[in-house]
Amino acid sequence: MSKLDGLLGGSARQLRGRTPIAPGEVKLSVLIPVFDEENTIADVVARVRDTGVNVEIICVNDKSRDRSGAILDEMKAAGLVHTVIHQPVNRGKGAAIRTAIAASTGNVVIVQDADLEYDPSDWPALLEPIVDGRADAVFGSRFLGGPHRVLYFWHSVGNTVLTTLSNMFTNLNLTDMETCYKAMRGDLARSLRLTADRFGFEPEVTARLARRGARIYEVPISYAGRTYAEGKKISWRDGVAAIGHIVRFNLLDNG
Repeated sequence: MSKLDGLLGGSARQLRGRTPIAPGEVKLSVLIPVFDEENTIADVVARVRDTGVNVEIICVNDKSRDRSGAILDEMKAAGLVHTVIHQPVNRGKGAAIRTAIAASTGNVVIVQDADLEYDPSDWPALLEPIVDGRADAVFGSRFLGGPHRVLYFWHSVGNTVLTTLSNMFTNLNLTDMETCYKAMRGDLARSLRLTADRFGFEPEVTARLARRGARIYEVPISYAGRTYAEGKKISWRDGVAAIGHIVRFNLLDNG
């Protein structure tokens, strides 16, 4: 029995007026964008497989400059991942996630970064509202009380500013719009028209979900952030760009 089965028990079968998925029928497509993560990708895949959830692991190598692509091919040959896609040029996280969504077949999808900042052991809390039919999408918040590594003050300030600005446009009350951990019903994810190539994925998918009237839940997750010396890639420039993405996808692009 997986952790998800034990957490939910038979509750999904007892709900009325919702859209439950029987725990035994959950197929989770795990979308892993990979760029220069040779030191962590194998560990991430091992943690994903250890969850006990029925997973479809889809890795998209975004033209890595290190051995990430070769490691992915080795894991695919060993049967550890289901799909490996190599982007011909570096296009960014958003493009990699779009590619993975298009290749997915699960009735639930979740984005999993290829570093070790997010822990798949948090999945039961993320999946429960979708499986029992209360939610169409669930965001894992790093600011709702879960354990987290103490790092950069200005990153937290920037995240708060971006989340608040996004909330003003979407009329949502999220605490962590920029979180990696976003789980969605598979059919919904595959129906969204997503266009952002890089870190604009987060504000874009939030705006698209809000415009669809999706039922969005937020749950606390743990977070083990990396320093720049440890390989963190997002910078203040991405934060500035995110402001433009929020305005664009909420006011200018109504697709």
